[in-house]
Amino acid sequence: MVLIKTSSALALLSAASSVDAFWRMQCKGRTGTALVDPIVDFGKVADHAHAFHGSSAIAEDSTYADLRAGNCTSCAVKQDMSAYWFPTLYFQDSATNKFEPVPQVGGLLAYYLLRNGNTNQQITAFPPGFRMLAGTSLRRDYTLGDPDAADPPTSDWAALGQVDQDSLAQRALGFNCMDYSKTPEPSLYRHKLPDKAFTDGRCKDGLRLEIMFPSCWNGENDSPNHKSHVAYPSLVGDGSCPEGFSKRLVTLFFEVIWATNAPQFQGRAGRWVLANGDPTGYGNHADFFNGWDEGFLQQAINRCTNPSGVMSDCPQFMENGPLQDEPTQDSCRLADTFKPFSAFDVSDGVLAGLPGGVQVQAGPQSATPKGSNILASILQPLIPEAAVPTAAAPSIDTNLPAEVSSSIIPDVGIFQEVPTSSSTSTPPPPPPPTTTAPPPPPPAAIVTPPPAAPVLDENGNPPVSTRTITKDGMVQEIIYYEDVVYVTEEVVTTTTVAVMPLLKTDKMKHRRNHLMRNRHI
Repeated sequence: MVLIKTSSALALLSAASSVDAFWRMQCKGRTGTALVDPIVDFGKVADHAHAFHGSSAIAEDSTYADLRAGNCTSCAVKQDMSAYWFPTLYFQDSATNKFEPVPQVGGLLAYYLLRNGNTNQQITAFPPGFRMLAGTSLRRDYTLGDPDAADPPTSDWAALGQVDQDSLAQRALGFNCMDYSKTPEPSLYRHKLPDKAFTDGRCKDGLRLEIMFPSCWNGENDSPNHKSHVAYPSLVGDGSCPEGFSKRLVTLFFEVIWATNAPQFQGRAGRWVLANGDPTGYGNHADFFNGWDEGFLQQAINRCTNPSGVMSDCPQFMENGPLQDEPTQDSCRLADTFKPFSAFDVSDGVLAGLPGGVQVQAGPQSATPKGSNILASILQPLIPEAAVPTAAAPSIDTNLPAEVSSSIIPDVGIFQEVPTSSSTSTPPPPPPPTTTAPPPPPPAAIVTPPPAAPVLDENGNPPVSTRTITKDGMVQEIIYYEDVVYVTEEVVTTTTVAVMPLLKTDKMKHRRNHLMRNRHI
């Protein structure tokens, strides 16, 4: 069912006098999933799994020249040889503590928003070799109030002391509850990953993860942390740039829909976890590695002036077309230049742990980087940081489907922003679901023995922290000291990884027109 009629959408777009031009890059095909990140983990196996779109030439040591020389792209514009990636999503079953990949629906929508803060500043094409990262993988907290509530009016951000880069980056993450029978939630409305009870009750068409990239630039192609060469403007997706970032880039905005509503997850207790071990969503992130020809992209920026967002409305793309259809996009796969998940422990799509042995860490303190504690990595290679609430789960078929069919998923995206306002009122919460999923049984009581006296090290120093875990029926206590931990036993870790199938989506018979309310985020 299409909620927004064409006439209504066009009327609202016409009424928004400051809507900027943009195009919506459709990357329907997923080239693959892999423990690869040529930006953060160049030349080595990545810490966690990512889903890839764009150029087929992604490997641990990919360069701009490699991307340009790829055999294909999974995006609609064949000249776009960029690479786009983000962590995959998993369901962790509370009864087994095992993980199942959540199907991705419809590929990736990468919005190219041509925004310059309502100035005459030239928007600059990404140069050869440019790359950037949005989000912080180790983050596990939100410091700007209630992440479920609407943001305060942008006019209040400065008075609240929330215009620094850390604050703007936290507001650049969104988790959109999808229900095509109701009014869509605005983009970037919710800043945390909803729990499963919420998604079961309200998000009957899945969950859309969103992320806005910085668009202010200091002229460098990269930086040591892959972030400090760019900055967010004052309103996240628009506004003025901070001092030292005088150049304006295209504003990238990613939308990815995950089938949290898939049948295999219904009626089961558990939680959603990103591939980086994040059950909160605060550590969601995405990478962009430019693969455009600079001159071609600059021409697109100069010529794609239609606010419809439809690629066929851009003469630069159509004169150099045709656009690639969905089967062509979906046929593009990663070149065989690295070892995929061939050695990871896989059983019918159910994993004993996250790919790469990543631990689940819920925070609120920042997550510990993988491999930073030798003792912990030995004692608990696949044990989650915090126990998932337990509940009885019905018997299920663990074989994941190869495809999902849907006739209601919009083919053109539903990016819409909350209008900028100085009012302190907030949008009402989404209406309650018409049907409520039965609550899971309460978790079993946990019996905790009285704490023992702290164990001092050989120098008489107390531990800085401890952690108790249960593995194979045994309770183990991990004790952390500030001194170097010496390990004498040899540990060989074998990693097996499953290549997760990409779920295809039937061609949509109904298209939803883009509706954008100007919020200047």
